[in-house]
Amino acid sequence: QVQLVESGGGLVQPGGSLRLSCAASGGIFSTSIMGWYRQAPGKQRELVAAISSGGSTNYADSVKGRFTISRVNAENTIYLQMNSLKPEDTAVYYCNSDRVLIQGRWFYDYWGQGTQVTVSS
Repeated sequence: QVQLVESGGGLVQPGGSLRLSCAASGGIFSTSIMGWYRQAPGKQRELVAAISSGGSTNYADSVKGRFTISRVNAENTIYLQMNSLKPEDTAVYYCNSDRVLIQGRWFYDYWGQGTQVTVSS
């Protein structure tokens, strides 16, 4: 069974930092594009950052220079280091894998359950 499990969310003051983790299991993710998305109340889910299997990254303009995405393929894990957090970063953060290889077949678009990040004083 494929699982993406996020952790590391919580309450932090403006200007603070958090590090999110996403542990993937149940298949081979090493060639997948993996990413972090977020959804704030009343808003659509949006891409925060993505990383390819080779380490190429893409960020939303709103988080460039503050957030860093990384991955450890051997551990099927990705991270999101979030610095200089702002109240507008408050959202549920979701981990995504565009595909996973299971017993020689590709399956597409897996999501974690989400982790809440709240930035407030």
